[in-house]
Amino acid sequence: MSENIQTGFGPATGVGSLPGGDAREAAKTVTGSFEEFPHLPELPARGPGADMIGRTAGMLVELYARVEPSGWRLGDHPGRDTKRARSWLGEDLDALEEFTQDYQGPLKVQAVGPWTLAAALELRNGEAALSDPGACRDLAASLAEGLRLHLAEVRRRVPGARLVLQLDEPSLTSVLRGQVRTASGYRTHRAVDRQVVEATLRDLVGTHDGGAVVVHSCAPDVPFALLRRAGAAAVSFDFSLLTERDDDAIGEAVENGTRLFAGVVPGTDGPLSDPAGSVMGVRTLWRRLGLRPGLLPEAVTVTPACGLAGASPQYARSAYAHCVRAARSLADNPE
Repeated sequence: MSENIQTGFGPATGVGSLPGGDAREAAKTVTGSFEEFPHLPELPARGPGADMIGRTAGMLVELYARVEPSGWRLGDHPGRDTKRARSWLGEDLDALEEFTQDYQGPLKVQAVGPWTLAAALELRNGEAALSDPGACRDLAASLAEGLRLHLAEVRRRVPGARLVLQLDEPSLTSVLRGQVRTASGYRTHRAVDRQVVEATLRDLVGTHDGGAVVVHSCAPDVPFALLRRAGAAAVSFDFSLLTERDDDAIGEAVENGTRLFAGVVPGTDGPLSDPAGSVMGVRTLWRRLGLRPGLLPEAVTVTPACGLAGASPQYARSAYAHCVRAARSLADNPE
């Protein structure tokens, strides 16, 4: 077993989004629930600019986006939508700063990764930036610079935190397979070369100098091996979407020190099983892979299956508390 297993994380955390629109209430929920590994909440219910694409578009440097009927489109100058996105992010950072006074430990912030952003942002002609390799490169460079500034701002506000950067890449598999639809909907954009995808992600991971990067996708067929090679310290995924086809890639990732953010708690309202039951699948996977049970708490962080924007506030709080109890069950009874 690799001795460089990633240990700079807490036992449980959230994916990012929460219901409602009150930044202080969200920060209070996150910091109260995850005392060892809080994250910056996202509140997409507030509207355009608070959604994950608009929020990250607001972080871009020298590239700007505005809302069109078809979605977010790149433009020449910052407009009302960019200003709104930046204002909400500032509000969220104010609330986080208030509730993390004297905090020391890992703290997670999220942004959309370069390939999901390229699949979602439109060029002036209405096609996705993904259709133009030059636009993809410009977008990745702008995002890298924006993330450097964002991380520096969070460090200034929470100086005791060890920042973990999460890149949200739900469209990554579609980009690799050529499944992202054109504006007409009749065709799909050609698949992007895997080496180009990997190199772009590696450059983005490198912007978080000395810090850990986790790549999140709650889509099926997460490319674990590619993400590991790109330098991701951890991969975050919906555990229910795993199949035995993923076993080799996951085993190899863990052997090479990659942390697994296992999304085992449903992201929408419903009955929650007992905490031990929620992580039973993780234990089964471990046995199937022949991994040492004692390694489980060192290698796994428990999360919801995906963001909780579609849940009720009461369920979101329960789901967070459930993640913490499930992680404790893994630590106490890894067998």
